[in-house]
Amino acid sequence: MASKLKIISLGGLNEIGKNLTVYEYGEDIIVVDCGLGFPDEEMYGVDIVIPDFSYLVQNKNRIKAVIITHGHEDHIGGLPYLMREIDAPLYTTRLTAGLIELKLEEHGLLENTKIITLEAGERFKTGCFGIELIRVNHSIADSVAFAIKTPIGMVIHTGDFKIDITPIEDGMIDLTRFGELGKEGVLMLLSDSTNVERPGFSESESKVGSRFDQLFKDCDKRIIVTTFASNVHRLQQIINSAAKNNRKVAITGRSMENIMRVATELGYMDVTKDTFIDITQINTLPKNRIVIITTGSQGESMSALYRMAFSGHRQVEINAGDRVIISASAIPGNETTINRVINELFMKGAEVIYDRLEELHVSGHAYREELKMMIALTKPKFFMPLHGEQRHLRTHAELAKSMGVEPNHVVISDIGRIVELTRKSVKLGGTVPAGKVLVDGTGVGDVGSVVLRDRRHLAQDGMVVVVMTLSAEDASLISGPDIVTRGFVYVKESDVLMEELKRVTLETLDSCEYQRITDWATIKTKVKANLSGYLYKQTKRSPMILPVIMEV
Repeated sequence: MASKLKIISLGGLNEIGKNLTVYEYGEDIIVVDCGLGFPDEEMYGVDIVIPDFSYLVQNKNRIKAVIITHGHEDHIGGLPYLMREIDAPLYTTRLTAGLIELKLEEHGLLENTKIITLEAGERFKTGCFGIELIRVNHSIADSVAFAIKTPIGMVIHTGDFKIDITPIEDGMIDLTRFGELGKEGVLMLLSDSTNVERPGFSESESKVGSRFDQLFKDCDKRIIVTTFASNVHRLQQIINSAAKNNRKVAITGRSMENIMRVATELGYMDVTKDTFIDITQINTLPKNRIVIITTGSQGESMSALYRMAFSGHRQVEINAGDRVIISASAIPGNETTINRVINELFMKGAEVIYDRLEELHVSGHAYREELKMMIALTKPKFFMPLHGEQRHLRTHAELAKSMGVEPNHVVISDIGRIVELTRKSVKLGGTVPAGKVLVDGTGVGDVGSVVLRDRRHLAQDGMVVVVMTLSAEDASLISGPDIVTRGFVYVKESDVLMEELKRVTLETLDSCEYQRITDWATIKTKVKANLSGYLYKQTKRSPMILPVIMEV
């Protein structure tokens, strides 16, 4: 019988997002979370990034369960792509299950997926693992950590968490249970590293509610608020402030509408029907009686706020009579898009209140003192930082050592690396297939590094297509060459350059004929090489060159 637990991260290390951790003992595997990441500016045309599931697909008969800590995209967004490949039950809390169901339904996978809902405090067994759900605070309701009982000892996987002493709903994080487990003995703690660089304690979510009250009170403008759609406590506070100030609420943005519906149906939000009006009815009321809650807190180009800012929204036109409140902080990498939207809103004459100026957002992730408290309560023998870039993981590892965890008991892993844990030691083992799979439209994984390189090339330097009609018998030129460019130069103003490109192509074809080269591939290679050299010399640019041969 195996005496070691293998822990493999397929996402969430040395990056922000696409969190996925695999626990493997003997023949049994459980998967914790299955998120997505967002493309960087180099990933032209890519919609989302998901983990490489090939290791899980290879071992799908050993997977006993997929267990989910909470309903954020970086923890559930990859599920539709995994669940079409494996057949294992999903265990999670009610709100998270509701959000997962929406996602699976969209992909036509809901009927074939078994989802088991549990409350914080409940336990279940699957394979050789015993799993207990422990309530934590985060920026979405129904978030939990997992205490995973393995044959070699107890492992705690925190998921995303903070310590909020005055939460909106749900109750405070169950520090007592973490402390009890610490007394019983925790073999290893795997903990959220997102905010390890921030000193002190995070602010309470309830602080934001009182700020909304101030901003709504005596305001004679129409109020438009954007926040993360998944933050149902924030949405509740916006609705409460609207009701207190005799305003009706309209919702716009598909993800916002979906989450409001699920959260209300499951009882996570307390709203009355007469609080709301349809977005199409907003012009029937005075501006000072309206609050519009919208998607777009990250400046996404398809979001409702973006369309409002750039005059593309059917119902809402931003103008000087509007107060726009952005109640979110930028996810790393989104700063430019958010700034573009904020600038456009200012151009429209709106009053914009955003995170840098106001206390409109609090983080859902623990700061340093909270992370120290988690280590102090659980007293782990071994420690592994999760969820963060290299600087976060390193800083969190040093924090654990400062809290008394033995230096050789702290491990920093990487995506695809196997961490081997026994009762007495932890070490990095071999690797499994891992990385980024790019989703572009309905294509999953068909955009690889070569396609991305081509897209980058096209984006930076454009393309030149050379069309030639050659004889099938001796490869002599029958017509052409014709030059077509895209994203390179404006052809009408570059007649001389176009003529020169034709000349270089003709010289190359003459040379091939002289050398009796009749192989299409060789002719294309020579045309491409000569045009490329000429263009770089003349323009210092390297467009993509595509020679096309028509055979007659």
